[in-house]
Amino acid sequence: MLLSQVICAYAAAPGVLLTALGEELDRNYGVLKQKSDPPPYYLSYEVTEQSFHVLSATLGAINANNTSRHRTLDVSVRVGTPKLDNYHRVRGERTQFTSGAALSVDDNPNAIKQRLWLETDKTYRSAAERLIKIRTNQEVKVAERDSSDDFSQEVPAKYVEPPQDQHFDAAQWTGRMRKLSAEFAKFPALLTSSASVTAEGETRYFANTEGTRVQHGRGFARVTLTARAKAQDGMDLAASETFDAFDPSGLPKDAALMAAADRIGEQVQALLSAPVAEPFVGPAIFSGRASGVFFHEIFGHRVEGHRQKDDTEGQTFTKSVGERVLPDFLSVDFDPTRRKLAGEDLNGFYKFDDEGVAGQAVRVVDKGILRTFLMARSPIEGFSHSNGHGRRQPGLEVVSRQSNLIVESTRTVSNAKLRELLIAEIVRQNKPYGLYFEDVTGGFTTTSRAGLQAFKVIPVIVYKVFADGRKDELIRGADIVGTPLASFAKILETSDKLAVFNGYCGAESGSVPVSAVSPAILISEIEIEKKDKSQDRPPLLPMPAETVPTR
Repeated sequence: MLLSQVICAYAAAPGVLLTALGEELDRNYGVLKQKSDPPPYYLSYEVTEQSFHVLSATLGAINANNTSRHRTLDVSVRVGTPKLDNYHRVRGERTQFTSGAALSVDDNPNAIKQRLWLETDKTYRSAAERLIKIRTNQEVKVAERDSSDDFSQEVPAKYVEPPQDQHFDAAQWTGRMRKLSAEFAKFPALLTSSASVTAEGETRYFANTEGTRVQHGRGFARVTLTARAKAQDGMDLAASETFDAFDPSGLPKDAALMAAADRIGEQVQALLSAPVAEPFVGPAIFSGRASGVFFHEIFGHRVEGHRQKDDTEGQTFTKSVGERVLPDFLSVDFDPTRRKLAGEDLNGFYKFDDEGVAGQAVRVVDKGILRTFLMARSPIEGFSHSNGHGRRQPGLEVVSRQSNLIVESTRTVSNAKLRELLIAEIVRQNKPYGLYFEDVTGGFTTTSRAGLQAFKVIPVIVYKVFADGRKDELIRGADIVGTPLASFAKILETSDKLAVFNGYCGAESGSVPVSAVSPAILISEIEIEKKDKSQDRPPLLPMPAETVPTR
């Protein structure tokens, strides 16, 4: 497609807000081009409108019932040229121009335009001041390794769909949360427990001086069940389950949620009597959900495009395009256009990113070979265009981020066979046991050059698996640690079933919704370390008698 063409699709007429954004954008840009020095060459407005319904309950009693709606304005002004502008990366500095200003939730053009005018003026002044510093810096610093432009030319888009709103029956969900949270009373060993439901409607409005006018959105609904306890040695224990859908009507029925509450309560009570994990290196199976988090943390962040240009980053894969980075039976896609996979709605779905570029499916790794990176509109050496992965939390600046990570394998076996292969690997290595990571809560990774190139994944439910036929043994207090390149090389086999982990990822541009979809994997060697624990003991006083059900 030629860059002069326009992506155009209207499912609804532009509303008051998008129209006001376009009109004030044209006025402010025209005035700044004539009167300012240096003049801007690009200006964009993004407004994120979010409506929330949140209900939570503990032991049958509602403890939160909140409804809110707000709009956040982000202004981007670029001065200089696409080759060198105010967003140019300077070692040790992080650009921040937009302030994430609150905008009226009423469709009042005058109020909207007043805020746009003030925020544009403020943002322009900051941008112009930084460009002067950057030009001075260029004269006294050594030449940069990557001399790519600071901004790319992309296809303008015109797309409008109706604003998103969630139908949320508060009365119905109040009764359901009371009933669901009361189920945890069956487990007197629990310290705290809760059941909550969240329904969110989000609409993003985007306009820029290249002609893009985009209005699109997404819904999100989640039920979260959580139970916590404290062991006698002070270790905090918890288990949780989440259920996600684009709309509250897609969430599970009561029977499935009640079964999950029972499962969580039983898991936490079992953890209280489980032995503490000891440091260990050996073979392991990661469930599909655990594997998804594993790939997200140790691989996904390292293929975000802006990290390849930033000299403060470890740049694990910057020079690896065309080379093998994963086993040849694995491929990795990032696809924000996928709404559903493996029977579940995907939290990383979106139509356009936060620079007004259409979301695109990107095969980053093909049969083990690295092909590309996740790109926003900040070019890097060898990759001059966005592939629709410029993302941010409202109020922060856009960088390249993950969307729906999907791991594909051409070497698959059943889960039963995968377990057999684990046992064979335990015997081959002469290890006392292997590990099975059933569920994880998340993780984090260090990509900075100043830190260790390492990762940590935080499991919740972990079992020892024995080669002699003994029953699997639940353990507690284990964290998965390692370094990425060493870990990738030790993936031996995968299962034939995909599992989904929906969540939110935090990085430089804030918290963004993501998904990770992966089969279970067998790894020849993984390391666990002991989890940190509190010095506090469980409560001295017994639980109030009325909260303990009679048997």
